[in-house]
Amino acid sequence: MTSLAKDEIIGDRTSSLMKDVVLVLSFAFLTGISAVMKVEIGAVPITMQTFVVLLSGALLGSKKGALSQLTYLLMGLSGIFWFARGGGIAYLLSPTFGYIIGFVLASFVVGWLYEKGMGKRIETAVMAMLIGNIVLYIPGLLWLSRFIGFGKVLLIGFYPFVLGDLLKSTLAGLLLMSIRKDRFIIKQPFF
Repeated sequence: MTSLAKDEIIGDRTSSLMKDVVLVLSFAFLTGISAVMKVEIGAVPITMQTFVVLLSGALLGSKKGALSQLTYLLMGLSGIFWFARGGGIAYLLSPTFGYIIGFVLASFVVGWLYEKGMGKRIETAVMAMLIGNIVLYIPGLLWLSRFIGFGKVLLIGFYPFVLGDLLKSTLAGLLLMSIRKDRFIIKQPFF
């Protein structure tokens, strides 16, 4: 292999790595920005974060999508006030911190489902988003129950969000179907 070929391979890898870093950071920032789009309704606000989380998994794939949400989580814990109600290490004691853990898991699961082919038809794309929402709720509700008890957790942390999450899952699925890679500017896989 010539040194020119080696340089080209290294350049391609560097370019690919930089693209991945930009995409991961972009979705971390989008998640933070979407936290400010909120409606306060009680212990858990309604935000646009779940929409971005679902898209991160579908567009970036399981590993990079989860990494984007882990980046969001770690940057928020480091002191950036971009969680729905602040930031910093004290947020570990927030009733809504479990949902943020759920962001990482949901992004991974949606990405994995898309990698397995669920993003090829609208029905399965939306189903992948709904499964991601369910995965997001598991740590969210378990953590919230530590603060309000199991008797109230569905009433406060789940029921008010079902309709909105159905809408966000459907919109995310439709959006992704409209920008499939065969009709999008980027002609390579997102993940």
